[in-house]
Amino acid sequence: MRLRSIFTNSFGILLSRITGLGRDVLMASALGASVWSDMFFVAFKLPNLFRRIFAEGAFTQAFMPSFIASKHKGVFATAIFLRFLLFLVAFSFMVTLFPEPMTKLMAWGWSWELIEQTAPLTAINFWYLDLIFIVTFLATLLQYKEHFATTALSTALLNISMICALWLYMKEDPKSVAYAVSIAVLVGGVLQIVAHLFTLHAFRLDRLIIGGWKYRNDKDIKEEREKFKSLFLPGILGNSTPQISAFVDTLLATFLISGSVSFLFYANRIFQLPLALIAIATATVLFPSVSKALKNGHEEKAYANLTQAFWLLTFLLGGAMIGGIILAEPIVWLLFERGKFTQTQTLQTAYVLQMYMVGLLPFGLAKLFSLFLYASHRHKQAAKIAIYSLIASLSASLILMQFMGAAGLALAGSIGGWVLFAFTVKEVGSEHFFRIIKQKRLIYFMIAAPLFALLLYAINLYIMSLIR
Repeated sequence: MRLRSIFTNSFGILLSRITGLGRDVLMASALGASVWSDMFFVAFKLPNLFRRIFAEGAFTQAFMPSFIASKHKGVFATAIFLRFLLFLVAFSFMVTLFPEPMTKLMAWGWSWELIEQTAPLTAINFWYLDLIFIVTFLATLLQYKEHFATTALSTALLNISMICALWLYMKEDPKSVAYAVSIAVLVGGVLQIVAHLFTLHAFRLDRLIIGGWKYRNDKDIKEEREKFKSLFLPGILGNSTPQISAFVDTLLATFLISGSVSFLFYANRIFQLPLALIAIATATVLFPSVSKALKNGHEEKAYANLTQAFWLLTFLLGGAMIGGIILAEPIVWLLFERGKFTQTQTLQTAYVLQMYMVGLLPFGLAKLFSLFLYASHRHKQAAKIAIYSLIASLSASLILMQFMGAAGLALAGSIGGWVLFAFTVKEVGSEHFFRIIKQKRLIYFMIAAPLFALLLYAINLYIMSLIR
């Protein structure tokens, strides 16, 4: 297992997430959990949804195996890039011209007056989707060369851009803040593209793209393009379960009390930190090597990497899950309770965070096991599993939101994560899972987990006695 690459990627993600938390702290201070914060988060939700699907899933996991197998890599890459980009630009123009229906799609429970206020923000933010697709395409080419640092670090540029906007407009009215941050999102996207272009040139991959454009011939890649299409559509569904669930949660939260969308957003931002830092960083690094190993018939090497990564994720994500559940209130208090973010909002957000954390371990391990489905071109099986998970999550959301509000939506997402993990393990092969857990490390984990929980519980009591 490439531990050095994993830790390098994790460091980049850590820097990105730290700047992201800094951005969210300023956002909470400037807007709190208010109508205007809800409006911005709704406007940013759809491009952010597609960003997570593209950058952390479907495109890369469909493109990478096809690119590795391609006999005309430059031509294939150029053809796929141009088709996607033209479609996204046309889609973005349509949203710019008619932003109200798209906004209503994300906020059914809002009045038409509130929809009209949010629509211009939706039109601005949606162009980030085009920019982040370019970033994702370039990042996938760099992953083929097993370079991950640029992509991991570049997200910090988006956060820094938004932080600058918040800093400059902090004392302005909420409307000005929301518009300034929306424009900063686009500036951050452009900066990410520039960073990737410099690295692409350093690896001389720009020659591949230029050559693919110059000598393109669709006849050379017709079969490869069709294979990519057959993988990509199931890949979207297979990778997007957490994102679609979060998107639906935002929609359902518009029917709850004011601030519910913001409670979900702030809590999910904390939840995403260990998930990205540990699970996504590991999966991103392993995917190219697993794809190449399975393609060359080296299954033992691929499963040896799976075993090492499994225990790394189990201990780290398990600890983060326990810590997030027990220390939810002091974490939210430390990060957000200042300015317009009140103690009541801290308690609400902490409750939501606890429910999200219940699903941290299964989501991370499902991400790991799913690598073998995508690397072996079993995208349709992954899509079926995602449907089962989504049905479980949505069903639980409709029930639990009646009793638990926004926290019920978060818990429903965690239930979907456990369903996703169980079915993914079954599809990859339960025998591999049981072979992994039949080790002494399972005993160590079972002993360490409750002891760690007791320690954190004592720490939590001490911290709460100081801050309340």
